Amino acid sequence: MFDEIRIEELEVFAKHGVFPEENTLGQKFLVNVCIKTDVSKAAAGDDIHSSVHYGNVCSYISEFMRNNTFKLIETVAERIAMGLLVKYDLIREISVEIKKPWAPIGLPVESVSVMVNRSWHRAFIALGSNMGDKNKYLNDAVSALDKADGCEVKKVSSFIVTKPYGNVEQDDFLNGVLELKTYLRPYELLDLLHEIENAAGRKRVRRWGPRTLDLDILLYDDIRMNEENLTIPHADMKNRDFVLTPLKEIAPYLVL
Repeated sequence: MFDEIRIEELEVFAKHGVFPEENTLGQKFLVNVCIKTDVSKAAAGDDIHSSVHYGNVCSYISEFMRNNTFKLIETVAERIAMGLLVKYDLIREISVEIKKPWAPIGLPVESVSVMVNRSWHRAFIALGSNMGDKNKYLNDAVSALDKADGCEVKKVSSFIVTKPYGNVEQDDFLNGVLELKTYLRPYELLDLLHEIENAAGRKRVRRWGPRTLDLDILLYDDIRMNEENLTIPHADMKNRDFVLTPLKEIAPYLVL
């Protein structure tokens, strides 16, 4: 449970819109923000440095909107939310609403708006390789995830040698698990993992076959999902020692 800091009806004159006139002449926008954080330390010490300075947040939003031009207010809201999440470590979740009072739709309307909600998530990713320089493939994957937008690697397990899973004759695997802080949603994170695998030359030829790099989402917060291309928690992970052993190393008190 988090506390909330709210900013309501911040007025900014900026140049966002689909029509060229909007990008040239500009118009008024109203911004509403709800920041979820923990203000207990700031309240106890009466210390602004222990909280999210809403004045600075307003300045950031105003400067961002005035210095950039986008066609969609969806993009404006998304970029502001992501920027503030990254800029302020104390923000755990944020909602940003962009209101457009002078929307050119040719009908009487008070305003149109778009609201986005973004937050940090905790995910655990399994890493595996049994081709080429296995250690390098795993370390490169850790580095790529840590450098990716919206991602921060918090912990990495030791890498362990394990026997192949399935009935395919192949070399032993090197496996590990990392803990990831991310604002990417599950399918966005899955797409990123596939990009990193592809960059490592991963070929999906045979199930449980050899691979340069294998990256799987094991856990993502406490969500449960079972869809065609993504199952969380990862299917059968509770029976796989090459997952549980490194996972226990970096999260010994995690309850599955």
